[in-house]
Amino acid sequence: MHAGFWKRFLAYMIDYMVLFGGYFLFFIIWAGFELLLNSIGVEQSTKELILGSLGVPIYVVIPWLYYALSESSSKRATLGKMTLGIIVVDQHQQRISFGRATGRFFGRILSALLLFLGYIMAGFTERKQALHDILCGTYVMNRNSLNQLENQDIKTF
Repeated sequence: MHAGFWKRFLAYMIDYMVLFGGYFLFFIIWAGFELLLNSIGVEQSTKELILGSLGVPIYVVIPWLYYALSESSSKRATLGKMTLGIIVVDQHQQRISFGRATGRFFGRILSALLLFLGYIMAGFTERKQALHDILCGTYVMNRNSLNQLENQDIKTF
């Protein structure tokens, strides 16, 4: 029913590769922008200020939007989760809101800061929840299990 630690870890690795591709594309655009700044004669300190001011937020915004938009979409999953057949749901097995997905994303930072123990919790909690899932009231489930539950609900209705 609930997706286990290793399945979630593999989904994370797939998502990491997807994000790495996005960062690579961003790096190419970034390099072009730096060349443009060089060609118009912008001083090094000003260039560092401009590029630094843009870069840091982008390295947070790209993964935040990727995770929050994907997990709050009708698919309820990132590309990695879709590949492995797992989805993110609330306590009623429903799609989560963009706000809850955002909280879940930033909660992952806390899970990582605690020496990744917040992530490791998913291997030991009853419902396979990581710290960020517990904080946001979310669950990562196998899509097939959820489909079976929904079919049972329809039959008993």
